[in-house]
Amino acid sequence: MGWSRGLLGTLWRTLSKEVREHVGTDHLGNKYYYVPEYKNWRGQTIREKRIIEAANKNEVDYEVGTIPTEWEAWIRKTRKTPPTMEEILKNEKYREEMKRKSQDFYEKEKLLSKETKEELLPPPMQTEIKGHASAPHFGKEEPSEAPTSTGKTFQPGSWMPQNDKGHTQ
Repeated sequence: MGWSRGLLGTLWRTLSKEVREHVGTDHLGNKYYYVPEYKNWRGQTIREKRIIEAANKNEVDYEVGTIPTEWEAWIRKTRKTPPTMEEILKNEKYREEMKRKSQDFYEKEKLLSKETKEELLPPPMQTEIKGHASAPHFGKEEPSEAPTSTGKTFQPGSWMPQNDKGHTQ
């Protein structure tokens, strides 16, 4: 089955005028190809392609992280040029350094929290809120708690509304 698939693929590429250009290989053995835009035998324009040929032919589905991020960016066309081996090694070294630094920071933070059991921040201030800003007595002395009544001195018909600008008699 494998040889017939390879034969059919080669025959198809020959008839379709598809020309693969090998652009690189990663440290896992995966090969990367670039197929420039071309016209097929029917005159249709076929867009450029970026192809990966897996090192392990039996493994069809790739998981995240199985190819270097630089090559993945090239395959997905987020970068124009294929990465160099020096660039991949430099980025890998940087990632390892960042991983080491974050681990060191985590360990120092863990030791610091064990040494000091008390809180570094002062406790929040206790504030007492009296009334609401829209209340007529806000910021002034509060009204007395004892209720007042005019029940004993009230005379029916003695109350008259105040003379406001909007009211006329």
